[in-house]
Amino acid sequence: MKKTDFRMIAGLMYRLLPIQILLAVISSINGIVSSLFASNCIGVEAMSAVGLYGPLNILAGAVSTMLVGGATILCGKYMGKNDIENVQHIFSLSNTVALIFSVLMTVVFLAFSVFDLTTLLTKDAAARQIFNRYLLGQAFGVVPLVLGNQLAALLSLENKMRTTTIASIVYIVVSILLNFLFVQQMKMGVFGLALASSLGLWFFAAVQAQAFLSGKTQLRFTFSSLRRRGCGEIIKIGIPGAATYAYQTLRGILVNLMIVEFVGSVGLSAFAASDSILRFFWAVPTGMLAVSRMMISVSVGEEDRETLANVMRTAMYRYVPLMAAISAFIILMAVPFTRTMYRDSADPVYAMTVWGFRILPLCMPLSVIYMQFSCYGQASGKQVLVHLLALLDGVVCVAGFTALLVRALGMNSVYIANVLNGVVTTLVIVAYSCIINRRFPKNMEDLMVIPEDFGAAESERLDRSLRSSADVVGVSQEIEHFCMGKGIDEKRSRYAALFMEEMAGNIIDHGFSKDKRRHSVDVRAVSKDGELILRLMDDCVPFDPAERRTMMDPGNPEKNLGIRIVY
Repeated sequence: MKKTDFRMIAGLMYRLLPIQILLAVISSINGIVSSLFASNCIGVEAMSAVGLYGPLNILAGAVSTMLVGGATILCGKYMGKNDIENVQHIFSLSNTVALIFSVLMTVVFLAFSVFDLTTLLTKDAAARQIFNRYLLGQAFGVVPLVLGNQLAALLSLENKMRTTTIASIVYIVVSILLNFLFVQQMKMGVFGLALASSLGLWFFAAVQAQAFLSGKTQLRFTFSSLRRRGCGEIIKIGIPGAATYAYQTLRGILVNLMIVEFVGSVGLSAFAASDSILRFFWAVPTGMLAVSRMMISVSVGEEDRETLANVMRTAMYRYVPLMAAISAFIILMAVPFTRTMYRDSADPVYAMTVWGFRILPLCMPLSVIYMQFSCYGQASGKQVLVHLLALLDGVVCVAGFTALLVRALGMNSVYIANVLNGVVTTLVIVAYSCIINRRFPKNMEDLMVIPEDFGAAESERLDRSLRSSADVVGVSQEIEHFCMGKGIDEKRSRYAALFMEEMAGNIIDHGFSKDKRRHSVDVRAVSKDGELILRLMDDCVPFDPAERRTMMDPGNPEKNLGIRIVY
């Protein structure tokens, strides 16, 4: 059973991965497009503005991550418990809070730009003048960035990823066209550079918002479900993940100051150039994290121990090797990537950028481990581990190792510090397991430190895998007997069996025939603490009973009778 579960979980995670990577690419497109137009159309001095904005962009990401992480994990938990009322409440509340936070951040960015408060980031008056104009344009994109990421995560929970794909394509096209218009044609400089990406983000958010406003989703914003209760929980769950970005904001400021002090502004331009292209590839581990967050949160809500461990096994055994291969590709492409930004190989910025592409990718596979365990820690309440990892990754390791090495190694110290950071955080994860378990971890559950009392015992659950229609009737009878054996009344037991038979049958009839792959449906019934949970998991083409319900003809009560019965 475990091998089957692992293959199914791995298949599901790989199926969800492409769209999540595409979503993550959205945040990197801004940096890549801006860097290409900055270096080729404006000049090297514009790259310093992009580099100086890096910490503030991370700060905006911190707010987005806090709200997205908290809302997604809470919605996933409530979905796992089939608590639809609270799912709707968290959806309405999280979007309201996201709007408030992003508006406040916009006001702060505008104030920093207009009143020249950016001396905290650089003392260079000429660089600050250029950066202030760039920050002014970026300020208009904070609201759609935060709301767009929020809506994308919630659409993924509803299997509406096609909408986000369309929104992503629209954003990319609009951003490129506006950059060409503002920078190339209208010569608006760094302000036009930033404004183009900000306006593109408004298109990204608007396309996704339309899906919710049109009533095509089960999640809908309603004032009636909007209550303050839960706001603290969203922030509490999301803060550990956001703390990483907050620490990274401080890290970015400290590292930038050291680069300017010991290397010069040329080092800042080199780091911004390599980082802008690497962000495109960072979309892969970010997408991996988004998939795991959904799977982990639902597994925690269902107290599904096996699935929880299999999600992490997939991350370690499949995701990490994939990221290592991508890192090797980046290293091989160091020179071609550098030449997209800088052509003169005699210029010091050229060599510094090449070494950025050769060293920084080494930290990416290790970062997958850190990100996955940090996400799991958030969902399972391991706050000590999460905050420790966030502090080490965000400030202590990168800024600390850079400070130790910068005098001797110059710009390469920043790149090496990021790799050493990955080594340290991985060792801390293993050390945490050793300390809590008082032994070296023997398996994935040991490494994750899953509590012994987590999950339903074998006597409290029924697990079956279905591979054909012939299996459906048999498992339906088993579920009815299981429920009645747990003291559940005859009516609920019979309905539970009927519902599971109808849904499993639909999956087999409609899902198995869509392609030539071999499929299975994993059925689970759990009776714990007086509650009954029924779950189906499959690796077929998505089947959305909510959409099927809307297609039912009110004048024909016999149409889609099975779905009517379930509702």
